[in-house]
Amino acid sequence: MENYKLKYKPFGSISVLIEWPQKIDIEIIKDINQFRTALQYNMNGLILDTVPAYNSLTVFFDTRKIKYKSAVNRIKEIYNIKNKEPISNSKIWKIPVCYDDEFGIDLEEISITKKITKQEIIRIHSDIIYDLYFIGFLPGFLYLGGLSEKIQINRKPIPRKKINKGSVGIAGNQTGIYPRASPAGWNIIGNSPINIFDVETNPPCFASSGDKIQFIPIDKKKHFEIKEEVKNGNYLIQSKTYG
Repeated sequence: MENYKLKYKPFGSISVLIEWPQKIDIEIIKDINQFRTALQYNMNGLILDTVPAYNSLTVFFDTRKIKYKSAVNRIKEIYNIKNKEPISNSKIWKIPVCYDDEFGIDLEEISITKKITKQEIIRIHSDIIYDLYFIGFLPGFLYLGGLSEKIQINRKPIPRKKINKGSVGIAGNQTGIYPRASPAGWNIIGNSPINIFDVETNPPCFASSGDKIQFIPIDKKKHFEIKEEVKNGNYLIQSKTYG
């Protein structure tokens, strides 16, 4: 994997903002995640947290143990050797989704706009294994890249004031899951009955940047059953390691 020409900027008193080229690119995402892992491996105890985005990584460090200039110099050194460091296995998470019309409230409109059937939209959406770019804007919102051009569609011109928890949406070349009821500008095509974000668990979100997501179509009966299992604390999200 190539090394990019990075920019390092102070970000408050205890962190540095590291910037990659300003574009959405899966190779940049991979580079960020590999660098993040190398930093956590080499600066364990000095780093408080790392926050990835599409083309940046914010690194928070413990100023009681290392000063800003020394931290940045060490971070730069680690970037140059990151390809030699061990990388932890990432996971493919299998997320159940019900695409029934009750949940897929924009399927009809997408079908008319894209001139394909709702069944084909569902098939295309669930056939892809998506890259998890990063988590935000809501805690636990999964930004997933890799959506097929066949079903790409612009954000809604007027966002809805509220959509249901677990709503699965598409906008542009991305898809994602709303972890709680909230306003939404994405096109809603289904619903997942699982908890994407739970403050009572550690970590509160099961997935991490660099993981992959696969959607598994389920019917309304299975959606209800899984929702009850989640409610009773009996549901285990299926996953497998890769890499």
